[in-house]
Amino acid sequence: MPAFDRLFDDAAFAGFYDLENGWGADLDYCAALAADARSVLDLGCGTGELAVSLGEGRRVVGVDPATAMLEIARAKPGAERVRFIEGDARTIRLGETFDLVVMTGHAFQVFLNEHDQRAVLATIAAHLAPGGRFVFDTRNPLVREWLEWVPESSERLIVHPQAGRVKAWNDMMHDAATGIVTYETHYLVENGGPHLTAASKILFTPKPEIEAMLAASGLSVERWAGDWQGGAWHEDAPEIIPIGQFSAP
Repeated sequence: MPAFDRLFDDAAFAGFYDLENGWGADLDYCAALAADARSVLDLGCGTGELAVSLGEGRRVVGVDPATAMLEIARAKPGAERVRFIEGDARTIRLGETFDLVVMTGHAFQVFLNEHDQRAVLATIAAHLAPGGRFVFDTRNPLVREWLEWVPESSERLIVHPQAGRVKAWNDMMHDAATGIVTYETHYLVENGGPHLTAASKILFTPKPEIEAMLAASGLSVERWAGDWQGGAWHEDAPEIIPIGQFSAP
């Protein structure tokens, strides 16, 4: 399993996830891809926002290693239509295949070395039905988005339904040798409340390395998007988003 990360594994932090990462262009794009799919596997489903939205009229499975996130997912209206499973995207084998496999929210980046990333791609390949499609996202390291994850650029105000007004900010450290960014997430509850802090690690993988791993896994890319609006990938694009199929014999 990935290392314990308070940002996802601690219920106090998981309750902030949907407030900071609500429905956006990424989920719009995946929902459109799923329009003709009869079955969807959502790897790294988190709080289940996408999985629950797709649950009516199709078989949907959501997999995530974080108990706290899955508890939120299972409590959402419509969650009874989705099978949520606590599991590791590197090793899980469900013994069934899907028309669409998705991994959003930059979940691919929590796997901090090539071995683990290849294992995740093998999981995607193992669960694709004939003619099935896959999509995932990872941030483009050429853009160096981590430079924005410092207190002076990231400070924001969140209104939490229980805690009230919360000041949030980030800080980070980039290891150029490995491509790993360690970032801190801070939530300071106003009016004398607690100061919650979590440290997380993610890997920024260059596109050529992702291309090589995909080819080795038997996954064929139909197109590379550079954002969730569907724009083509280019060196200044914020995202690296491969969309494709399983092609190995």
